Parts: sequence; structure tokens; C-alpha cells
Amino acid sequence: MTEAVFAGSAEGASPEEAGLRYEVDGEIATITLDRPDKRNAQTFATWSALARIGDSLPQQVRVVVVRGEGPSFSAGIDLRMFTPEGVPGQGSFASSATLGDSAFEQRIAQAQRGFLWLRRPDIVSIAAVQGHAIGAGFQLALACDLRVLADDAKLCMKEPALGLVPDLTGTKPLVDIVGLPRALEICLTARIVGAEEAARLGLAELVVAPDDLAGAVRDLAAALLAVNRDAATATKRLLQGAVGRTLEEQTAAERHEQVARVKALFAGS
Repeated sequence: MTEAVFAGSAEGASPEEAGLRYEVDGEIATITLDRPDKRNAQTFATWSALARIGDSLPQQVRVVVVRGEGPSFSAGIDLRMFTPEGVPGQGSFASSATLGDSAFEQRIAQAQRGFLWLRRPDIVSIAAVQGHAIGAGFQLALACDLRVLADDAKLCMKEPALGLVPDLTGTKPLVDIVGLPRALEICLTARIVGAEEAARLGLAELVVAPDDLAGAVRDLAAALLAVNRDAATATKRLLQGAVGRTLEEQTAAERHEQVARVKALFAGS
């Protein structure tokens, strides 16, 4: 097993501000949001560190687990980012607002990189969610392919209530999973979605007692690893593309992937 604590970021933050633990054990990588005293609130440094993990993920990793230390998955954005002083070494929303539009959008794009890689076809990402998953925390869970929730989980898209929009890649998966009307209702009321409702809406693949969360995630990871890696990658790629394709286009994609799989399996036989 290898372990790293991601210290600092492009913004020059301290190890404490980045607040991530990263461990690789064989084919499983675990990312732990590790600021339990702040309910794992996120900052620019968090997002920069997440992006660097994605950039450096070892080739053997097939499953990535994202979890939070302590009673909460992540309570969202560090509230210091709303103050004029901001987070030391990282600035604030007020300072970001002084940037030109292009520069500000680029900063958001850099933050989004920390979430986008979790959807790569060659891995399956699992969010292990307990307690609060608010705003950026909810979006981090939505960035993962699968979500296992403790029955005390509380999901909330808080950004509109703060005068913001969700901008960490969470809007598309939310609409894809629950549909536009329900996504509108969840976001524009900024209400709490509990674990039982999340399961009904398709936002959770499994809901368990808090004490069973780690074991349930281990079992799911083991089941995912039992499948042929190349076939899993090709199948995930097929499923990800299905929404944007017609039936004819999808069946053609199936043929293309299957030809490649059969040739790889029986080459030289």
C-alpha cells in the first residue's frame, strides 16, 4: 500500500488547506477528505489536489473510492471563501470576482478537472457518503459512477441558496439520474434529500447503516474487480455514450466494441 497526503496546490495552500489523504492498495485507490473538524469543507486547494490525483493515478488502479473522515462526507465549500479575507494563500470569491471573465472561467475549469476524471472509462469510482453531502460535497458524490450511502446521509444542492450555481460538474448527472423537473425542484429549493429518498430517485445504488458503510463499499469494489478489466472499460464506454446516441448508433458502437474484444481474446488462437 502506498499513501500520500496532498500538501499545497497551485494556489500555494498549506497541507491542512488541501486536506486530502490518498492511498493505493493494489487495484483500489482511496481518496479521503480529511478535515473532519470542518466537516470536510472544500477549497480551491481541495480541487487542485483532486486533479493532481487524477493526473497521477497508477495504471493498475481500477476502482477509486471517495470518502470523508468523520461524521460528514463533505459539508460543501469552506465558508471562508465567502469572506473578504478568504482562505490563506487561496483568495476568496470576492478576489476571484475581480478577475476578467476568461481568467475566472479558467479558474473554475481547473477546479472542475478535480471532478471530471472520476468518470474515466478505465476506472469505476464509488462515493461512500455518510452525513452531510452539501453543495460541492453533493457534486463530488455525483461525479462518481456509483454512490453507497449511509442511512444518515443528507444530500443538498445548496449553491442557489447562496446566490451561486452548481459549477463542479454536478448538474448533468443530477438531470440524467432524476430528470429535469425533479432536478429543478431539488436545486431551486436547496432542500435536503435523505438517504431513503435518494435511493428511490436513483441517487444511491445502496443504503446501509453507518457502521456497515465501509464493508459495503469493500464488497462492491471486490465485485467490480471480479470482472475482466478490458471488458469493463469497453462496457462503461458503451454505457456512457448511450444517452447521446440513437438506437442505430448505439448498436453500431456495440458491434465496434465487440469486434475489438473478440479479436483481443482470441488473437493467435
